[in-house]
Amino acid sequence: MLSDIDTQLLPQLAGDQMFVTDGGLETDLLSHYGVDLPYFAAFPLLEHDDTREVLRRYYASYLDIARSHRTGFVVESATWRANPDWAARLGISPDRLDQLNRQAIELAEEVRAAAAADGITAVVSGCVGPREEAMTAAEAQDYHTPQIASFAATTADLVTAVTINDAAEAVGIVRAAAAVDVPAAVSFTVETDGRLATGQSLREAVEQVDADTGARAAYFMVNCAHPTHLATTFDDGDWVRRVVGLRLNASTRSHAELDEAEDLDEGDPEDFGAGLAALRERLPAATVFGGCCGTDTRHVAAIWRRLAPH
Repeated sequence: MLSDIDTQLLPQLAGDQMFVTDGGLETDLLSHYGVDLPYFAAFPLLEHDDTREVLRRYYASYLDIARSHRTGFVVESATWRANPDWAARLGISPDRLDQLNRQAIELAEEVRAAAAADGITAVVSGCVGPREEAMTAAEAQDYHTPQIASFAATTADLVTAVTINDAAEAVGIVRAAAAVDVPAAVSFTVETDGRLATGQSLREAVEQVDADTGARAAYFMVNCAHPTHLATTFDDGDWVRRVVGLRLNASTRSHAELDEAEDLDEGDPEDFGAGLAALRERLPAATVFGGCCGTDTRHVAAIWRRLAPH
């Protein structure tokens, strides 16, 4: 785990301040901003002035929530699919992919500057997404190293791997980040039964990653699941103190159902906010809260109306 010095660089670990993060970037852009996202990839929006401006407006809407509730703000870069496989499908070269990952952090730094002007503590995270195919830990380290190295060459405070459903891939990501001396957080996704797609429990996945990496992950999160899917997931074990954030879905549907759905299931923002806030009571170290698929500012604001008094 990180030293006390590193904890100062990642204030979300200090435990004395809460942090807003954003919602479902891709679903929000598609449904509410009218932006086309081939292959569900947001990072190509960094190519053009007009679409970069859309991203600025998107981040500003969540910064407003942090401002309203006097919290910090974790700025997650728009790079969930900015990795080799998706770039190849989009006709983007490795060199251009490196540039776009770096530009994503430059944009996040603009958001950090806007936050700082209002006295808001902001953390910049380089977002890493999963590969579609299963890999060994060694294969995952090789695959994710180029993107993580791009982030390590910037001012990003850490990298956050989201919607990870295999502990071996998480191990590879943590090792890749350690090799270039950048902190890494891992956000697992679970099915409706609260387990990873591999059948492993969240506890087992966290403990495996820590065991296989010497506890080098900065912390863990959970994303892309509805609060009800996590109702029985968090027990009284010490491992729950490694879970520092939640970014959950608006919909109670399974991943398979969401993949096949033709409509966006936005659920009920107030029920969503209440459900996520209730989970916070089971997570003594959790400080970072936001949304994932189907969520937007309504859902994230509903979380913070309940969490702000804490």
